Amino acid sequence: MMRGEGTLQADGDPRWSAAAIRLAAFNRVATDSVDAAAEAVGRIFCPHDLKPVHHASPDFYTLHNSAAFEGFSINYVAYGGSVSIDPGCLERFFLVQIPITGSARVRTAACEVATGPDRVGSLLSPTIPTRMTWQGDCAQLILLVERRLVEQRAAALAGTSRRTVEFDPAVDLETAPGRALQSQIAHLVDVAESLGPGRSLAPNAAADLREAILDGLLNGQRHGLSDAIAVFDGRAETLPRALKRVRDHLHAEATEPLDLAGLAAVAGIGIRALQLGFKRHFGTSISDMLLDIRLAHLNARLRNADPSARITDIAFDLGFTHLSRMASAYRDKFGETPSTTLRKPS
Repeated sequence: MMRGEGTLQADGDPRWSAAAIRLAAFNRVATDSVDAAAEAVGRIFCPHDLKPVHHASPDFYTLHNSAAFEGFSINYVAYGGSVSIDPGCLERFFLVQIPITGSARVRTAACEVATGPDRVGSLLSPTIPTRMTWQGDCAQLILLVERRLVEQRAAALAGTSRRTVEFDPAVDLETAPGRALQSQIAHLVDVAESLGPGRSLAPNAAADLREAILDGLLNGQRHGLSDAIAVFDGRAETLPRALKRVRDHLHAEATEPLDLAGLAAVAGIGIRALQLGFKRHFGTSISDMLLDIRLAHLNARLRNADPSARITDIAFDLGFTHLSRMASAYRDKFGETPSTTLRKPS
């Protein structure tokens, strides 16, 4: 816990001992000093301007509890009174904010979102400047996800190279996708509290949580690549059955050599018609889709492989024959080399 002048004490202050506070064992900031709060929370998230809405408000305090995992963290943040927060662009991460008490107004260049418990949350993208006002002793559960993870997974789902992803800032908590995302965040809180600050998740469990988070964000919330993902995944209504069959065949037989005549037989149409159909409906060629599928498999294998594994063996097993081209395409898609992915902890 942050110590010093203006620090709240866990053994007596009612704002700290309230039963609704989550992740209490992971406290990072507890203070009634505005300057101390801005500095300490800024070190955990990013530098930002923090001001009470009412000057020198006696109700001001800050609590920030944070449990960190590989690639993401789950946080409980509460401000006393009403405060304005101006983080600008987050740059390095996405934030999903789920209100527990109070309310907030989130303003971007394009819109303003009014959030409140069980109604609306917010989703902040790293490249969109944002300002917020937290009102009425607002407390929120906040999921932080590294930008790299989201953009890499979006690229894999959309069949594109890695690019900027920007979400609609409103999360409707009264829809099935919104409720599912809120449930995932609540589950992360429960997992962290069960573990406590002295224990870490098993690598497989941590990977499962990351997968669920990325799926909930990219397939549940609207963003700039949503349409491309729907088309590449075959969920677009205009996709002919013949192309769906070929796409599914490519996924199932990704390690096999490309056989256009065989794929045309699967589709039940001619080779030229199949090639034109891929360009029209998927926006890519058959060979590029197969490459993208193999790269996604390679990324998954490397993230779960022992650091001593040979990248060459894994690549050949997945059907790659030109290793230099594979490495270049992998770097373009995921923003890092295969060896970098292999060395990262699970």
